[in-house]
Amino acid sequence: MHIKDIINFLKQPKIFVFAIIWMMILVVLGTLAQKDMGLFAAQNRYFSAWITWFWYVPMPGGRLTLIIILINLSFFFFKKSIWKIQKLGIVILHLGGILLLVGGGLTAMFSSEGNMVIEEGAQSNHVEDYHLMELAVINTSAAGFDEFTIFDQPLLKRNQLLRHANLNFEIEILNYLENCEPARRTSPAGIQYKGMLKNFMLNELIPEKEDNWNRPGLIYQINNTGTRADGMYGIFLGQSVSQTVSINDKDFTIILRRKRTYLPFSIELLDFKKILHPGTDIPKSFSSEINLIENGAVRKVLIQMNEPLRHKGYTFFQSSFIEGPDSETTVLATVKNYGRLFPYISSIIMCIGLLFHLSQKLPDLFRKSKEKIAS
Repeated sequence: MHIKDIINFLKQPKIFVFAIIWMMILVVLGTLAQKDMGLFAAQNRYFSAWITWFWYVPMPGGRLTLIIILINLSFFFFKKSIWKIQKLGIVILHLGGILLLVGGGLTAMFSSEGNMVIEEGAQSNHVEDYHLMELAVINTSAAGFDEFTIFDQPLLKRNQLLRHANLNFEIEILNYLENCEPARRTSPAGIQYKGMLKNFMLNELIPEKEDNWNRPGLIYQINNTGTRADGMYGIFLGQSVSQTVSINDKDFTIILRRKRTYLPFSIELLDFKKILHPGTDIPKSFSSEINLIENGAVRKVLIQMNEPLRHKGYTFFQSSFIEGPDSETTVLATVKNYGRLFPYISSIIMCIGLLFHLSQKLPDLFRKSKEKIAS
């Protein structure tokens, strides 16, 4: 097959039609599946996947389908017949569509979402991911300085051995529990169990439909230290008492937490306000008065519902709050979207293309209308 034959095949309009129909089917299936498997799992199966399996039959997933549409639109420009002034509107329209797909690809591949949780009077410089976990091993031996060693979630799988130059010991992952709960032991534990596992077990639970409702847990073993620290440990997300170990005159704290992304600036919560519906405890609106702190400069900002803060590519939405006995805590939904401007730009380009195409067709339409009236 020659290159010309490949180009002729890839630029066929029917490829675009079939891909759009298949994408609509995926949208319907993914929407219906959310009821049974939850939003995050449905997105991963139908929209974020390259291949979607229907029983034992592989079919294009959302990402692969969009790539097919992008290739088809791109090869449209290999048609010699479009390079005329009369077709300029259609060319501009296709450029806008390609730009929209590129923006969607950037969003799908590189965007991130999470929460920033800040108590009144406190400040934060990191965002916690909704779905991904990390294992943080913190060397607290030095006065006034903590050394962090982070292992991301892809490494937290059964039989994985974790090593790092900062650590004088090895961590062997025995099991990663997607959802679990601690339960007190009914009989004495063996000498190999350390930390919380001396008094508690981690019971695996059926994962919740919504991924962020789960409480992940980790069972791991510290090996080859030649100290009493050797043994089997367990930790889980939200554990109130952190796991600490002492190995060769060094103190370590081991935490399972949501993956953190550190920002080049900090946000300090000055005051959180909420307005209730009259006669009820239901919030009508709520807002956060904050200080945006960057390189010693401080800027006061009000974040409220439908009025987010946008800074350095991040968008902070007023999402929810946590009421405490003495103070309140704001929860800011944080989005890093590299393709945020693409829909606006591509929409403007497509509108220009449509208007240009319409302006070329209007004289013919008026002429035909006059001829019809005259006849």
